Amino acid sequence: MGGDKAIITCALTGVLTDPAQHPVPVTPAQMAAEARRAHDAGASVMHVHFRRQEPGMGRLPSWDPDVAEAICAAIRAEVPEVILNLTTGVMGDDISGPMACLERVKPEMAAMNAGSLNYLRTRKGGAWAWPPMLFDNSVEKIGRTLKVMDALEVVPECECFDTGIVRSVGMFQEVGILKAPSHISLVMGVASGMPARADLLPILVDEMPAGSRWQSIVIGRQEVWPVHARTAELGGHLRTGVEDTFYLPDGAHVDGNGPLIEALARVAREAGREPATCAEARAMILGH
Repeated sequence: MGGDKAIITCALTGVLTDPAQHPVPVTPAQMAAEARRAHDAGASVMHVHFRRQEPGMGRLPSWDPDVAEAICAAIRAEVPEVILNLTTGVMGDDISGPMACLERVKPEMAAMNAGSLNYLRTRKGGAWAWPPMLFDNSVEKIGRTLKVMDALEVVPECECFDTGIVRSVGMFQEVGILKAPSHISLVMGVASGMPARADLLPILVDEMPAGSRWQSIVIGRQEVWPVHARTAELGGHLRTGVEDTFYLPDGAHVDGNGPLIEALARVAREAGREPATCAEARAMILGH
């Protein structure tokens, strides 16, 4: 499928990554500066998490609509042409925080976790890296989230952590809680989810509803890059950023999002595809 444009998304910052130890932006000014670097390197979509703004609290997430508004306003002022894609992932049944941020910001897109996952990881010796957690996304919770997105005209990006969740997206369409065409993200590299393996991609694409637009979200180190390359070859869209990795294909550690997006743009071009401009991405995702 070489020759068509590849939408590149930058995942600007992580969920719990400590800014005292890693190059993740926190403040509105930092987020806007990183969005500029990512845009200039080839990204047309910015996936946005929010962090607490109090001194020393930047490693923790925030669902304060004032924080969301300040960060997104700063990004829009710096790079008004980019598409904003907000996180909505939250454990538990209460979605009021993410929905309040969507209502305040009114982004073009938002991530929508399309199924539940036992969020697990082990250490050497057999101990849990953290107490086992359930990232719970029931159909009822998904339905409430999609209802708000639909009312706000926010395009949902269905994040899928395993094959069954990919298949569930088609069922959401069948029962009418999700409009076609679907926008699917294959989340790979989470220890208890799908591994970062390029050979899985054709199977996963085959299980998607017909006409879906898809991308790979690949979490890890150098092992993420062969998956990006295969995604580009198969016609998928591309995402990276310091939420997903800190490492370039040669193992070099990055100081922010710009070098990662530059590397991903090279991956797209090596597959015969140019990165989509913001206007081209807007037309593909939003139809205008």
